[in-house]
Amino acid sequence: MMSDYKVGMETLRDLIGVEKAAKVTARFKELSPTFEQEAVSVVFGRTWSREAIDPKTRSLCSISILAALGRHGALRIVIGIALSCGATVEEITEALLQVGIYAGYPAAFDALPILQEVVKANNEEG
Repeated sequence: MMSDYKVGMETLRDLIGVEKAAKVTARFKELSPTFEQEAVSVVFGRTWSREAIDPKTRSLCSISILAALGRHGALRIVIGIALSCGATVEEITEALLQVGIYAGYPAAFDALPILQEVVKANNEEG
């Protein structure tokens, strides 16, 4: 049986590509190898790898939660995941409308420039 960490790395690579996955994990490894190991194992090895909902739906749920909580660093990563999973800007914007209704419009407004930034960066890369 594969370890949660190995499953997590495979899942992360499938979601954002090998190069981006290496950058994300290197940033966390540099700060704390233990944190990187645990985050990859739990977040991607035990949760994002689950099959009950597809990655696009999971990413839209995550965008809403992260925007509502004001977790902008993670929001950038998950918007990138959503786009790579086929979510459209319109779908992400709809998720942010839900944030506005349930968590307040300031939280949704704060997320919009991040969406714009990630979309722009993705367009420049690809």
